[in-house]
Amino acid sequence: MGRNKTTKKNKLTSAEVSALWLQYSGDSMAICVYKYFLKIVENKEIKPIIEMGLKLAEDHITKITDFLKKDNFQIPIGFTEKDVNLDAPRLFTDQFLLFYSYIMTIHGITAYSLAITTSERQDIQNYYFECTATSKEFFQKIFEVYKTQPKFSGVPPIPSPLGLEFVTTTGIISDLIGDKRPLNGSEISNLYFNSKKTGFIRSLSLAFSQVAQTEDVRNFMMKNVKLAGKDADSFNSILKQESLPIPDSWDAEITDSTISPFSDKLIMFHGAFLVNAALSYYGAAIGSSLRSDIIMNYSKVFTHAIEAGAFCYSIMVKHSWLEKQPEAIDRKSLAQRSEK
Repeated sequence: MGRNKTTKKNKLTSAEVSALWLQYSGDSMAICVYKYFLKIVENKEIKPIIEMGLKLAEDHITKITDFLKKDNFQIPIGFTEKDVNLDAPRLFTDQFLLFYSYIMTIHGITAYSLAITTSERQDIQNYYFECTATSKEFFQKIFEVYKTQPKFSGVPPIPSPLGLEFVTTTGIISDLIGDKRPLNGSEISNLYFNSKKTGFIRSLSLAFSQVAQTEDVRNFMMKNVKLAGKDADSFNSILKQESLPIPDSWDAEITDSTISPFSDKLIMFHGAFLVNAALSYYGAAIGSSLRSDIIMNYSKVFTHAIEAGAFCYSIMVKHSWLEKQPEAIDRKSLAQRSEK
């Protein structure tokens, strides 16, 4: 008798549920953000990008809901129309809307790649391959417009080497007692992009500090402006020492509005998301850096991000803004109940 080729679809694994759950929260936030952006955008080249960002987020929510429902998982609350004020005046310039889309799409593509490698079910893998493909198209559309903008700055180039060479020292000891070797390509790229991403956190925190309604949220964002600004400056300082260009600041692209387009819950979730992302790319940069001054600098900013994350989550828990992800069975509680 032939083997039955029809097999029951596996239940979602913890990795798959986690990826879908977190993406649902992030995309429901993106829907609120892009709906507000559509209300204020004026640039005819940037508007189609905002429309595409909104459509992608809405498509993701539909598909994630279907996955979770079929496996009898509760759908997260995420963010709704209650978390956005579409009548709020302009808080960002059109150029900042484009830059926001650029940075957030980079984070999205990174998350999709990780989700592919941790998913076991083929339908989930295919979903994230699809997310990667559509995000690639979205990113290229963003970049085509972004590189024509006055504030566009590209990664510094380096000269082609005259021949093959091998590293003769790690540089970790010699840097402490002698002259530092020039930055290599990986170090330049990481410093430049981390400066750009951390500068984005500073500018967005500046905007949020102006409009946050809750005192502890406002205070956190004001602290984050200083901390992220200090961290971005530390990256820029190393680049300047090598006579390399640094990314532009985006603070001037924030208006003087004090009326919030978003709920404090959304603002804090956004802050926590960016802190988590920062921890990931700082950690990756440490692993590809060999100069002691760079490693020490990344260790310092990594600590700053951990501290900011702790503040984020304490505020979210305090205000009951943090949804609990699905968890493993609490065997200890079950055992204690059975004893009674």
